[in-house]
Amino acid sequence: MADDVLFERRFEAVPGVVEPVAAGVRRVLAPNPGPFTFTGTCSYIIGTGEVAILDPGPDDPAHVAALLAAVAGERVTHILLTHTHRDHTGALAALRAATGAPVYAEGPHRAARALHDGEVNTLDASADHDFRPDVTLADGARVEGGDWSVTALATPGHTANHMAFVMEAAGLILVGDHVMGWSTTIVAPPDGSMADYMRSLEKMRERPEMLYLPGHGGAVRDGPAFVERFIRHRHARETAILRALERGPMTIPDIVRAIYIGLDPRLNKAAGLSTLAHLEDLVARGAVVTEPPVIYAGTYALG
Repeated sequence: MADDVLFERRFEAVPGVVEPVAAGVRRVLAPNPGPFTFTGTCSYIIGTGEVAILDPGPDDPAHVAALLAAVAGERVTHILLTHTHRDHTGALAALRAATGAPVYAEGPHRAARALHDGEVNTLDASADHDFRPDVTLADGARVEGGDWSVTALATPGHTANHMAFVMEAAGLILVGDHVMGWSTTIVAPPDGSMADYMRSLEKMRERPEMLYLPGHGGAVRDGPAFVERFIRHRHARETAILRALERGPMTIPDIVRAIYIGLDPRLNKAAGLSTLAHLEDLVARGAVVTEPPVIYAGTYALG
């Protein structure tokens, strides 16, 4: 991990308890902790009276009940979705049935690139392939409710359909899994793309909003500066991969062992997929040559 990325792993939110986190925004933490979800998925309630719920969270009746209790006496007019991983969409059917609210999102789940011959997408189980939005949002689309409005911000990389939502009046962005304060974001082909992710980071770096509310973990208070450190971290990871390959041909597991020192063994697969994402970008730019010419998670010969 790059020394200049300062992660905050203290997060004291209690699952099922609604809490205000910014002007016009409340958070309810889902009880689904894990190595990829941290303490759980954060669902957000936007506005008062007539509200939107962003990222319903996992398929957990207790979490759905907590969300509905949090908006008791109010009307849910919109459901917003940052992306189609099941820890964000699992509660969607129950919430839509209970509220009748339409769902707004960038689009269905899709891979960032086509599968290669013989490749199996190991990420399929985490993706909600059945999801279809009621309203499809383009980059820059405006969504308005009773006392709130958001602007859709396309941020592909973690998934091809990832979208953040900007509340300009409050100076904040609901960033989904694109930027998190507790860890780097997993970018895993074929669903994710490192080239797309880096472009999305650069896009966010140019925005003025300071407060980021992520899909996992606590708020990021100086978003543009944090994104700049993320960009430097990714560049440092790329440099580490290139330096490792200077020693000669290596497999992806060899590269992971060389550059991810002290990694939690549960994250070895994620690190391998992240390394693959960097390598795909490096191959496309002509900085790395592979044998065979196409690489994917089941093909590890690199040089």
